[in-house]
Amino acid sequence: MKKNVLILCTGNSCRSIMAEALINAKLGDCVHAQSSGVKASGKVNPTAQALLEKNGLWREEYHSKVIERVLDTPFDLVVTVCDNAKESCPMFPKAVRTLHMGFEDPSGKAEEEYVKALELINTNLLPLIKKELC
Repeated sequence: MKKNVLILCTGNSCRSIMAEALINAKLGDCVHAQSSGVKASGKVNPTAQALLEKNGLWREEYHSKVIERVLDTPFDLVVTVCDNAKESCPMFPKAVRTLHMGFEDPSGKAEEEYVKALELINTNLLPLIKKELC
């Protein structure tokens, strides 16, 4: 049975969406990832989406969503990927392990910064998720 992981960020428009896509693409045999935001923006960053599409990682189901939509999901792990989300991470109905691994927000920067963030998520976060849940 697959383990559930939540990737939590502030706006759920860039870093958390990229992490969700990478986890589902590369660790999908043992993990199902979802993402949300403590103050979700309601839209996916277009540069992040284009990068995910270019790399064959995009799924139409990915979208920015508020934390309340996933609070009742039984997660095995919650990972915060920005400092603000770490500070305002809500309590979940069931005890869940939480980890923090912050990544710099590439929003509004050159495309190379998005590529860098995606690579850092791939090389730093995915091995941690694999070790914890697979």
